[in-house]
Amino acid sequence: MDQKGDELDRETFSCAICLDLLKDPVTIPCGHSYCMKCIKTDWDQRDQRGIYSCPQCRETFTPRPVLKKNTMLAALVEQLKKTGLQAAPVDLCYAGPEDVACDFCSGKKRKATKSCLVCLTSFCQKHLQPHYDVAPLKKHKLMEPSKNLQENICSRHDEVMKMFCRTDQKCICYLCPVDEHKGHDTVSAAAERTERQRELEVRRENIQQRIQDREKDVKLLQQELEAIKHSADKTVEDSEKIFTQLIRLIQKRSSDVKQQIRSQQETEGSRVKELQEKLEQEITELKRKDAELKQLSDTEDHNQFLHNYPSLSALSESTHSSSIKIRPLSYFEDVTAAVSELRDQLQDILRDTWTNISLRLTEVDVSLSEPEPKSRAGFLRYSCEITLDPNTAHRKLLLSEGNRKVTFMDQPQSDSSHPDRFTGCPQVLSRESLTGRCYWEVEWRKGVIVAVAYKNISRAGGARNECGFGDNDKSWALYCSKNGCQFGHNRIWTSISGPGSSRVGVYLDHRAGILSFYSVSETMTLLHRVQTTFTQPLHAGVWVFNFGDSAEFDKMKKGKNPQK
Repeated sequence: MDQKGDELDRETFSCAICLDLLKDPVTIPCGHSYCMKCIKTDWDQRDQRGIYSCPQCRETFTPRPVLKKNTMLAALVEQLKKTGLQAAPVDLCYAGPEDVACDFCSGKKRKATKSCLVCLTSFCQKHLQPHYDVAPLKKHKLMEPSKNLQENICSRHDEVMKMFCRTDQKCICYLCPVDEHKGHDTVSAAAERTERQRELEVRRENIQQRIQDREKDVKLLQQELEAIKHSADKTVEDSEKIFTQLIRLIQKRSSDVKQQIRSQQETEGSRVKELQEKLEQEITELKRKDAELKQLSDTEDHNQFLHNYPSLSALSESTHSSSIKIRPLSYFEDVTAAVSELRDQLQDILRDTWTNISLRLTEVDVSLSEPEPKSRAGFLRYSCEITLDPNTAHRKLLLSEGNRKVTFMDQPQSDSSHPDRFTGCPQVLSRESLTGRCYWEVEWRKGVIVAVAYKNISRAGGARNECGFGDNDKSWALYCSKNGCQFGHNRIWTSISGPGSSRVGVYLDHRAGILSFYSVSETMTLLHRVQTTFTQPLHAGVWVFNFGDSAEFDKMKKGKNPQK
């Protein structure tokens, strides 16, 4: 074995603590090996509340690992000893630029294996030995090699800083309380460390508890994720089966209608063909009779004419043309009309059912419930653009700014009628149906009502409680004027105190049943919050009262759009 190989083997099978060949080698969990006695002694001296570490890689272990002799490594070391392998040469232990050097070595310094907090000196394994053998030195506090030992010396008195000033929150020496820290609250560094250590342990316990709690949450979320996937997969499979059945049913009905149409076509066609053949036979007979009469008519012999005339056969009964009724391209119009009516009915059912399906889908919450935002920036995460539906606008309401602004006018703005148009109150609803979490803002002038309502709210009626926002159980409304605010629902109105602002923010969490109105200025102030259960999608709405009153939905940056 060459010299380079010998050195590599010596270093490989040497204990990093005693620098000698391994004796009773043990391998700790990180994979490094030491003499059993060396690592036990090291851990006994550095016991820090049940936390133990590897002298080489600094990996920590809790609880203290149970040490067992590595029999294979021990046998290998013994075998190498027989071949003449000795302890690693000293030159392999010299300190490099990044190492802490032994303060006692003269000439070329070896790497320090420990630093003493009492001596404020670093030692290689050779010079550290007295700290293991001499009784007074055994009481010294040893630590991993450190280059910062001089930081423990007071720069003013050149003494070891073994005290702590609680007033100035800094380490001091025993002379500092005499002058610079006179009258301050001082204790020994050890006492302060003990107290801070207790605080540290409490903080660690809190952190560890939070880790356990979060790990439980993560596990629960993983279970929820799997449950959601399973439920979604099953629902997709079931939905596909149902829609397939619906498609097959429609195809079956389509085939039945087609078959009946063709059958009726064949029946009517046979009747027409039969009549057509009869008429063609009659035409042939008439043509024959006509030729016979023409021949007789052309006879020049009067006697012959008179002799043959009585023998002419009588004409057969003629088919009356009045019994044939022609209906060009209209034979099956009634069937087409009936199928069209069925299509319209199915479209209405599918539209209404789809709204219900969409609502159920938005009620699937796949995350931990989120609290209501605390800042405007938080609300803007759920911002949505609201546009007003002209078909719902009262005739005296003028829509502008891309159907985002509504103004009360003296004269009617529309003469067209529509089943969705408000006729009893000067109100208008949004095009968008709102589910999930949504936020929007309304800038108002003079006096308006900012509201949300179900789409099936009444559109007509002289009494306000039939259609007016806030005067029925299908709407929730905030009345805003320069004199203050009121909240109304189901004809119950409550006065609200709060800072006056011409801008109102509305936050909706449909699934949680939360509806909040905010006064928006430099800050956001809660005016009123509703906690209820919404059974249908909602629509934003406004009610303007008098000439010149207006409300405009802010064209906010695109956030979380409402479902349409």
